[in-house]
Amino acid sequence: MNKYEALIVYAAGLPDQEKEAFIERYQKLVESAGGQVESVNKWGTRKLAYPINFKTEGYYVLMTYFASSGFNAEFERQLRIANDEVIRFMIVKK
Repeated sequence: MNKYEALIVYAAGLPDQEKEAFIERYQKLVESAGGQVESVNKWGTRKLAYPINFKTEGYYVLMTYFASSGFNAEFERQLRIANDEVIRFMIVKK
């Protein structure tokens, strides 16, 4: 299992309950694939460097997790499906 970091930028206009639900959803996705979430850092709402889909702010979350290398394709697919809630994401291997 490899260690990864996923930086996910959610739409800032989402209610707090929805943001928490999405964070928990992706944690469960990692755990259901046999991975382990090491930490979740909520950076909060920040201004974007440039507008994305007419949005100027995003809610940043950094998730550090352990998973097999094949899992990231499914994780990215799930993030792409939620294109109204997830503005951008980036996954890097540590």
